[in-house]
Amino acid sequence: MYVLVAGGGKVGANSTRSLLEMGHEVSLIEQRPDRAALLEDEFGPIVTRGDATEIYVLEQAGIARPPELLLAVTGDDEDNLVISQIAKDGYRVDKAIARVNDPRNQAHFHLLGIQQTICATTSILGLVEHELPDHGLVRLLELQGEGLEIVEVQIVGSSPAAGSRVGGVKIPEGSRLISVFRHGRTELVDDKLVIRPGDQVLALVHRDSAADLRHALLGAG
Repeated sequence: MYVLVAGGGKVGANSTRSLLEMGHEVSLIEQRPDRAALLEDEFGPIVTRGDATEIYVLEQAGIARPPELLLAVTGDDEDNLVISQIAKDGYRVDKAIARVNDPRNQAHFHLLGIQQTICATTSILGLVEHELPDHGLVRLLELQGEGLEIVEVQIVGSSPAAGSRVGGVKIPEGSRLISVFRHGRTELVDDKLVIRPGDQVLALVHRDSAADLRHALLGAG
Protein backbone atom coordinates (compact mmCIF):
# COMPACT_ATOMS: atom_id res chain seq x y z
CA MET A 1 0.00 0.00 0.00
CA TYR A 2 1.21 3.48 -0.86
CA VAL A 3 0.69 6.02 1.96
CA LEU A 4 1.34 9.76 1.95
CA VAL A 5 2.01 11.21 5.41
CA ALA A 6 1.71 14.99 5.80
CA GLY A 7 3.45 16.14 8.98
CA GLY A 8 6.74 14.81 10.35
CA GLY A 9 6.24 15.40 14.05
CA LYS A 10 6.07 12.55 16.55
CA VAL A 11 2.79 11.23 15.13
CA GLY A 12 3.92 11.42 11.51
CA ALA A 13 7.39 10.03 12.16
CA ASN A 14 6.14 7.12 14.27
CA SER A 15 3.41 6.35 11.74
CA THR A 16 5.97 6.37 8.94
CA ARG A 17 8.33 4.13 10.85
CA SER A 18 5.58 1.62 11.62
CA LEU A 19 4.22 1.62 8.07
CA LEU A 20 7.68 0.98 6.65
CA GLU A 21 8.21 -1.88 9.10
CA MET A 22 4.94 -3.38 7.85
CA GLY A 23 6.26 -3.27 4.30
CA HIS A 24 4.22 -0.35 2.96
CA GLU A 25 5.52 2.34 0.63
CA VAL A 26 5.52 5.76 2.31
CA SER A 27 6.13 9.35 1.29
CA LEU A 28 6.55 11.85 4.15
CA ILE A 29 6.24 15.66 4.05
CA GLU A 30 7.72 17.94 6.72
CA GLN A 31 7.88 21.74 6.62
CA ARG A 32 10.43 22.56 9.34
CA PRO A 33 13.98 22.35 7.90
CA ASP A 34 15.58 21.11 11.13
CA ARG A 35 12.98 18.41 11.60
CA ALA A 36 13.07 17.44 7.92
CA ALA A 37 16.86 17.01 8.11
CA LEU A 38 16.52 14.56 10.99
CA LEU A 39 13.84 12.64 9.14
CA GLU A 40 15.99 12.49 6.01
CA ASP A 41 18.82 11.02 8.08
CA GLU A 42 16.49 8.25 9.24
CA PHE A 43 14.21 7.64 6.27
CA GLY A 44 16.21 8.91 3.31
CA PRO A 45 14.68 10.16 0.04
CA ILE A 46 11.07 9.40 0.97
CA VAL A 47 11.07 12.73 2.88
CA THR A 48 9.92 15.86 1.04
CA ARG A 49 10.67 19.28 2.56
CA GLY A 50 7.87 21.82 2.27
CA ASP A 51 4.40 22.96 3.24
CA ALA A 52 1.92 20.15 2.62
CA THR A 53 -0.88 22.67 2.02
CA GLU A 54 0.94 23.71 -1.17
CA ILE A 55 -0.09 21.73 -4.25
CA TYR A 56 3.40 21.66 -5.77
CA VAL A 57 4.78 20.14 -2.54
CA LEU A 58 2.08 17.49 -2.50
CA GLU A 59 2.80 16.67 -6.13
CA GLN A 60 6.52 16.51 -5.46
CA ALA A 61 5.75 14.01 -2.69
CA GLY A 62 3.71 11.87 -5.10
CA ILE A 63 0.06 12.69 -4.46
CA ALA A 64 -0.75 12.50 -8.18
CA ARG A 65 -0.24 8.71 -8.23
CA PRO A 66 -2.52 8.88 -6.03
CA PRO A 67 -1.84 7.27 -2.63
CA GLU A 68 -4.23 4.65 -1.32
CA LEU A 69 -4.21 6.42 2.05
CA LEU A 70 -3.40 9.96 3.18
CA LEU A 71 -2.50 10.78 6.78
CA ALA A 72 -2.82 14.51 7.57
CA VAL A 73 -1.15 14.66 10.98
CA THR A 74 0.41 18.10 11.30
CA GLY A 75 0.03 20.08 14.52
CA ASP A 76 -2.40 22.53 12.87
CA ASP A 77 -6.06 21.62 12.39
CA GLU A 78 -6.57 24.08 9.52
CA ASP A 79 -3.62 22.60 7.66
CA ASN A 80 -4.90 19.06 8.17
CA LEU A 81 -8.31 20.06 6.88
CA VAL A 82 -6.87 21.77 3.79
CA ILE A 83 -4.52 18.87 3.03
CA SER A 84 -7.34 16.32 3.32
CA GLN A 85 -9.64 18.35 1.09
CA ILE A 86 -7.00 18.82 -1.58
CA ALA A 87 -6.27 15.10 -1.56
CA LYS A 88 -9.89 13.98 -1.75
CA ASP A 89 -11.29 16.65 -4.09
CA GLY A 90 -8.26 17.40 -6.24
CA TYR A 91 -6.59 14.01 -6.53
CA ARG A 92 -9.41 11.58 -5.74
CA VAL A 93 -7.67 10.02 -2.78
CA ASP A 94 -10.33 7.64 -1.45
CA LYS A 95 -9.10 7.31 2.11
CA ALA A 96 -7.88 10.20 4.25
CA ILE A 97 -7.34 10.22 8.00
CA ALA A 98 -6.90 13.61 9.66
CA ARG A 99 -5.51 14.50 13.06
CA VAL A 100 -7.70 16.89 15.05
CA ASN A 101 -5.87 18.66 17.85
CA ASP A 102 -8.82 20.68 19.20
CA PRO A 103 -12.01 18.59 19.60
CA ARG A 104 -14.09 21.73 18.96
CA ASN A 105 -12.89 21.57 15.35
CA GLN A 106 -14.01 17.99 14.76
CA ALA A 107 -17.42 19.06 13.48
CA HIS A 108 -15.80 21.20 10.77
CA PHE A 109 -13.95 18.18 9.40
CA HIS A 110 -17.10 16.11 9.28
CA LEU A 111 -19.10 18.95 7.74
CA LEU A 112 -16.59 19.14 4.89
CA GLY A 113 -16.64 15.39 4.28
CA ILE A 114 -13.53 14.34 6.24
CA GLN A 115 -15.14 11.58 8.25
CA GLN A 116 -12.05 9.70 9.46
CA THR A 117 -10.52 11.83 12.20
CA ILE A 118 -8.37 11.10 15.23
CA CYS A 119 -8.42 13.37 18.27
CA ALA A 120 -6.17 12.47 21.20
CA THR A 121 -8.13 14.74 23.56
CA THR A 122 -11.43 13.04 22.71
CA SER A 123 -9.85 9.60 23.14
CA ILE A 124 -8.41 10.50 26.54
CA LEU A 125 -11.73 11.93 27.72
CA GLY A 126 -13.43 8.74 26.55
CA LEU A 127 -11.08 6.70 28.73
CA VAL A 128 -11.72 9.03 31.66
CA GLU A 129 -15.46 8.67 31.15
CA HIS A 130 -15.09 4.91 31.06
CA GLU A 131 -13.25 4.89 34.38
CA LEU A 132 -15.45 7.57 35.96
CA PRO A 133 -18.82 7.23 34.17
CA ASP A 134 -21.32 10.06 34.51
CA HIS A 135 -24.91 8.91 35.02
CA GLY A 136 -24.09 5.31 34.07
CA LEU A 137 -23.73 5.76 30.29
CA VAL A 138 -20.37 5.73 28.53
CA ARG A 139 -19.99 6.72 24.88
CA LEU A 140 -17.47 4.30 23.35
CA LEU A 141 -17.60 5.03 19.63
CA GLU A 142 -19.25 7.63 17.41
CA LEU A 143 -20.21 6.66 13.84
CA GLN A 144 -20.26 10.13 12.35
CA GLY A 145 -21.62 9.33 8.91
CA GLU A 146 -24.61 7.43 10.30
CA GLY A 147 -25.32 9.65 13.29
CA LEU A 148 -25.00 6.62 15.59
CA GLU A 149 -23.12 5.88 18.79
CA ILE A 150 -22.05 2.69 20.50
CA VAL A 151 -22.57 3.14 24.24
CA GLU A 152 -22.10 1.11 27.37
CA VAL A 153 -24.64 1.18 30.21
CA GLN A 154 -23.92 -0.12 33.70
CA ILE A 155 -27.04 -1.73 35.19
CA VAL A 156 -27.56 -1.29 38.94
CA GLY A 157 -30.10 -2.78 41.31
CA SER A 158 -32.40 0.24 41.11
CA SER A 159 -32.43 0.23 37.30
CA PRO A 160 -35.96 -0.27 35.92
CA ALA A 161 -34.57 -2.70 33.34
CA ALA A 162 -33.01 -4.95 36.00
CA GLY A 163 -34.89 -8.25 36.10
CA SER A 164 -36.62 -7.60 32.75
CA ARG A 165 -36.28 -9.55 29.55
CA VAL A 166 -34.68 -7.58 26.72
CA GLY A 167 -37.81 -7.97 24.62
CA GLY A 168 -39.84 -6.23 27.31
CA VAL A 169 -37.67 -3.13 27.61
CA LYS A 170 -38.92 -0.18 25.57
CA ILE A 171 -35.83 1.39 24.05
CA PRO A 172 -35.82 4.29 21.55
CA GLU A 173 -36.79 3.48 17.98
CA GLY A 174 -33.77 2.57 15.87
CA SER A 175 -31.72 1.56 18.93
CA ARG A 176 -30.46 -1.95 19.55
CA LEU A 177 -28.97 -3.76 22.52
CA ILE A 178 -25.94 -5.66 21.24
CA SER A 179 -24.40 -7.61 24.09
CA VAL A 180 -24.18 -8.02 27.86
CA PHE A 181 -20.93 -8.46 29.78
CA ARG A 182 -21.36 -10.32 33.07
CA HIS A 183 -19.11 -12.46 35.27
CA GLY A 184 -16.20 -11.98 32.89
CA ARG A 185 -18.10 -13.21 29.84
CA THR A 186 -19.92 -11.52 26.97
CA GLU A 187 -23.32 -12.73 25.78
CA LEU A 188 -25.03 -11.61 22.61
CA VAL A 189 -28.47 -10.21 23.29
CA ASP A 190 -31.77 -11.81 22.28
CA ASP A 191 -35.30 -10.97 23.38
CA LYS A 192 -35.31 -13.70 26.06
CA LEU A 193 -32.16 -12.57 27.83
CA VAL A 194 -32.82 -11.23 31.33
CA ILE A 195 -30.97 -8.05 32.27
CA ARG A 196 -29.43 -8.27 35.73
CA PRO A 197 -27.79 -5.83 38.17
CA GLY A 198 -24.08 -5.58 37.44
CA ASP A 199 -24.51 -6.17 33.71
CA GLN A 200 -22.60 -3.95 31.31
CA VAL A 201 -24.91 -3.54 28.34
CA LEU A 202 -23.49 -2.56 24.96
CA ALA A 203 -25.95 -0.75 22.70
CA LEU A 204 -26.21 0.98 19.34
CA VAL A 205 -28.24 4.18 19.48
CA HIS A 206 -28.92 7.32 17.45
CA ARG A 207 -26.90 10.20 18.87
CA ASP A 208 -30.01 12.22 19.73
CA SER A 209 -31.60 9.25 21.53
CA ALA A 210 -28.79 8.38 23.93
CA ALA A 211 -30.49 10.14 26.84
CA ASP A 212 -33.75 8.28 26.11
CA LEU A 213 -31.91 4.95 26.09
CA ARG A 214 -30.29 5.78 29.39
CA HIS A 215 -33.70 6.59 30.86
CA ALA A 216 -35.16 3.32 29.54
CA LEU A 217 -32.39 1.24 31.11
CA LEU A 218 -31.53 3.24 34.23
CA GLY A 219 -34.53 5.45 34.91
CA ALA A 220 -34.48 9.06 36.05
CA GLY A 221 -31.56 10.62 37.80
